[in-house]
Amino acid sequence: MSTSSKDTYHHGELRNALLTTAMQLLEAGEPLSLREVARRTGVSPTAPYRHYADKDALESALATEGFRDLRARLVAASPEPATPAALADLAVAYVRFALERPAMFRLMFGNECDDSNDQRVVAASSIRRFLSDAVGRVFPEADGPALAVASWSLVHGLAFLHLDGKLAAATPNEVDLRVRTSIKAILTVRGQ
Repeated sequence: MSTSSKDTYHHGELRNALLTTAMQLLEAGEPLSLREVARRTGVSPTAPYRHYADKDALESALATEGFRDLRARLVAASPEPATPAALADLAVAYVRFALERPAMFRLMFGNECDDSNDQRVVAASSIRRFLSDAVGRVFPEADGPALAVASWSLVHGLAFLHLDGKLAAATPNEVDLRVRTSIKAILTVRGQ
């Protein structure tokens, strides 16, 4: 007696399988739909609805995973940044994430925030808090939240300018250098 794919997902495995398939579709630049995710996962067309009310809910779950991945990347770059150079390391990690996972980055930041999705809100807030805390450690006398927003805006803008081909760079090292010098410029001006 053979078992179908439908019978092999238990205790949350289906949700993870659907997310994995959706991530693959997203990052391959293919259209994302619950029907296609179900087909590629090998389950019935209605199976995704057990976990996601609609495509927006699936995209919100994907964005949540993206925010978690981005935070992990930032922490790996500099777990407790305490110097301007460590802030530049965060900036480089942020832009590299955008360039390495452009479809995910656009999904995370290209859609309105889904304030009704608690997990997405928590994941996005965790990044904002991490960055704000980092800036506060490096510049304890500054208006930490305002400087964090300014720095994040600069880095986020650099990410999209590179993604959209508005800032050319032949190598990742050139991008890294541009990010580092831009952060240094804003932090130097800030220190005067």
